[in-house]
Amino acid sequence: MRLSRVKTSSLHLFLAVVSLANVLPILWMMMNAFKAEEEFSVNPMGLPKMWDFSNFSKAWQVAHLGTYFWNSLYVTIASILLTVLLGALASYFIARFEFKWSKWVYGLFVIGMTIPIHATLVPIFILMKKLGILNTHLSLVLPYTAFHLSITIFILVGFMKSFPKDIEESAIIDGSGAYRIFWSIILPMTRPALATVVIINFIYNWNEFLFALVLISKNGLKTLPLGLANFAGTEMKFQTMQMAALTMALLPVVAFYLMLEKQLVQGMTAGAVKG
Repeated sequence: MRLSRVKTSSLHLFLAVVSLANVLPILWMMMNAFKAEEEFSVNPMGLPKMWDFSNFSKAWQVAHLGTYFWNSLYVTIASILLTVLLGALASYFIARFEFKWSKWVYGLFVIGMTIPIHATLVPIFILMKKLGILNTHLSLVLPYTAFHLSITIFILVGFMKSFPKDIEESAIIDGSGAYRIFWSIILPMTRPALATVVIINFIYNWNEFLFALVLISKNGLKTLPLGLANFAGTEMKFQTMQMAALTMALLPVVAFYLMLEKQLVQGMTAGAVKG
């Protein structure tokens, strides 16, 4: 018992240290976003003497964050909807139907997880140029969707396989078809796993930089990471304004996670019980 308590306490201590290592830089950034530039230069580690909210409005206007926010939101939401819809349909047929090539199809999607995404940047650039959709939102939505289908299907197939067959057999007796069973029974039951998939996709799509840098050159179509990079390069002396801009860029990710936190925890708990 004593050894078990020591192990538990050591684990909790380790997790606390890791949490602090991740949280403290974010808190430091948010704290300094409320400082005047002079106060930050004198005391970058202390709390603000006067909480200055003007940095946020200045950063929003100077960096044109409204345009970049909209572009990122459009690309992120469109990619998530496509990825989840196609991934859920593919996962349903792989997990719940038995056909000759099911294992091979699933294996191909799993292999897709091992491909370095940015190694395909040049071929994708050439492909988008030939298709005539370079410098459009679609040039980002399609690669984001394609590259996240693998992890989406991997997570959803494992979750859907745990459902008992009795559920579908009862629905078939009541006259439901395959698509009715998917929309009315399987998809609602998969909600915890869907929350995990949505969070993973949202964080990546919202923060993705390299594809957006190569495939988008028009200022009016650039996403938030590109806008923040340009802003940091042109306004290097205004560090508190940069931190205000980064804080505003971080808030949607935190809010999105908190919205789906309940479903995410349910999925983790269900996975632990089934395991």
